[in-house]
Amino acid sequence: MTSTHTVELTGANLIGSVDVKDCGTPFQATNPATGAQLEPVYSPADDAAVDRAASLAWEAFGTYRHASFEERAAFLETIAAEIEEIGAVLIDRVNAETGIPAARVQGELARTTGQLRMFASVVREGSWTGARLDTANPDRTPLPKPDLRQRQVPLGPVAVFSASNFPLAFSVAGGDTASALAAGAPVIVKAHSAHPGTSELVGRAIRTAVQKHDLPEGTFSLLFGSGQTVGIALVTDPRVRAVGFTGSRQAGVALTAAAAARPVPIPVYAEMSSINPVFVLPGALSDRAEQPGRDFIAAEQLGRDFIASMTTGTGQLCTSPGLVFLVDAPGADAFIRAATDAVAASAAAPMLYSGIASSFADGVARLAANDNIESVARADNGAAIACSGVPQLFVTTADQFLDDQHLQEEVFGPASVIVRVKEVGQVPELIDRLEGQLTATVHATESDHEAARELVDRLELIAGRVLFNGWPTGVEVGHAIVHGGPFPATSAPSTTSVGSRAVERFLRPVAYQNVPEELLAPELRTDNPLGIWRRIDGTLKLS
Repeated sequence: MTSTHTVELTGANLIGSVDVKDCGTPFQATNPATGAQLEPVYSPADDAAVDRAASLAWEAFGTYRHASFEERAAFLETIAAEIEEIGAVLIDRVNAETGIPAARVQGELARTTGQLRMFASVVREGSWTGARLDTANPDRTPLPKPDLRQRQVPLGPVAVFSASNFPLAFSVAGGDTASALAAGAPVIVKAHSAHPGTSELVGRAIRTAVQKHDLPEGTFSLLFGSGQTVGIALVTDPRVRAVGFTGSRQAGVALTAAAAARPVPIPVYAEMSSINPVFVLPGALSDRAEQPGRDFIAAEQLGRDFIASMTTGTGQLCTSPGLVFLVDAPGADAFIRAATDAVAASAAAPMLYSGIASSFADGVARLAANDNIESVARADNGAAIACSGVPQLFVTTADQFLDDQHLQEEVFGPASVIVRVKEVGQVPELIDRLEGQLTATVHATESDHEAARELVDRLELIAGRVLFNGWPTGVEVGHAIVHGGPFPATSAPSTTSVGSRAVERFLRPVAYQNVPEELLAPELRTDNPLGIWRRIDGTLKLS
């Protein structure tokens, strides 16, 4: 990928169209592989910068929410094009700040621009407005029926918190930002301090798009700083009307509490903690291939595939399989043996930054010290890596798991626990003990379907996505995907942060009764000038 742009990083907060520097104690990004500090120096936003960003966003809201569907869609497409223009520079900076290999960064960049273009198509298509028209009937008795029309309107400016593990797709121009802008809401991004250069590059691309479309400067701002200071200041500012967050359970709960304690509470859409349980049923362990002299080939392959999923992204994916319930059956030992060998053969890799590496080390140390669990495999420690993530595997039993709540605490990184289950009949009890999850996976063949039917019935109550005969890492961005789930997976289980339905988080319904035709928004006018699908007297119509 080549770049036609030369972008100079300045270390500035981007407050509307103005660069703001030297607000507080300076900091720099650190290369997690080498430990070297990266230029330039950044400074966190101060109270004045936060206030200015919120003020500009509120001013912009009055204009931006009335931008036409085409204007909004074209703006999102321009953001995507501007990001692609700096693709080569961006890939290099992401790699330097996070240690994520260039090939994966390239894929994440494509996902980021693809999301922006998907939301552009969603805006143009128009069904997100939820337009409904109930025809008046003045002759109805005993009371006339009024003319009622309904649509969705944006909540107001949205504060978006960038994630550490997806510096593009869940960051400055990620799904939260794209869906909020699609809804007609200005965005203030609180950048993640581990990749400030990446954030500035993308932030400047969005600013360029704002200027090219002659939108109010407060349509977008980018702030640096900690969650405890800048983050809380944003969440409690009365001009901010919703929050999108991806990060730790502790931080998500704190932000949700701060938003709820406001004089006028606001919604926080926080993605937080998930261990993504996997259930391997007896049929899935059976030998599916003929190879003389070897048994349980299917079980061995499943074990290797499990570790490949666990170590993807050095285990720093929100859908990484942190827990596998393995029903005892012929092939269970082969599954564990193959998984153990795969961990031992794997290599340590850089984690995203020192904070995550430290938390991971603490988490696996707690597991190793727990008498209810056995450490069965560990990769080489990667001593030459500054922020090293060392793959590790643990095994316990279902009875021990049920007795120890700590065994289902998330350890964010390349580690997982296998729980040996005596029989399928014990699995429902295990499911009922689990917290809310982003995903739940079942490995089964047709012989397992009777048992699997009950599992699915229970898993849909605790997980946002239930999948069969695969692995949860890898989230397909589309219209049917759900990336959400009950607490602590998210703070809002009826929503998704990925896919076209993500726009719904930043909208609310408004009904209009007997409003004159010329005062209605285009999507509610009788002649349907936008040509969108609407529900008219209960029936979906393109008229």
